[in-house]
Amino acid sequence: MDYVDGFVLAVATDKREDYRKCAEEGAVLFKEFGALSVVECWGEDVPDGKLTSFPMSVKLEPGEVVVFSWIRWPSKQVRDEGMKKAMADERMKNMSMPFDGNRMIFGGFQVIVDA
Repeated sequence: MDYVDGFVLAVATDKREDYRKCAEEGAVLFKEFGALSVVECWGEDVPDGKLTSFPMSVKLEPGEVVVFSWIRWPSKQVRDEGMKKAMADERMKNMSMPFDGNRMIFGGFQVIVDA
């Protein structure tokens, strides 16, 4: 069964193009190391919540937008191996990340429904 890495992060609005370029470069690496697809989504309708919300989860600051992303892998094993290779790759190590990684939330998920 497929496996998905999910990410939510905050990016400065004026860094959209920088983020898009970084995401495209990252997608090349992840796909090279086994990912089936990489999807990056720029927030447009992401409301504040009273108890929880995407903006609250990343401590969104003025002038920032929520980005929601996922990487689809054929299995957790392929993901574990591919992610390890990507993180060790010099291209990833030299990549400039136009966001605060300390406020990124992420996790790995087993797909249980794919309709």
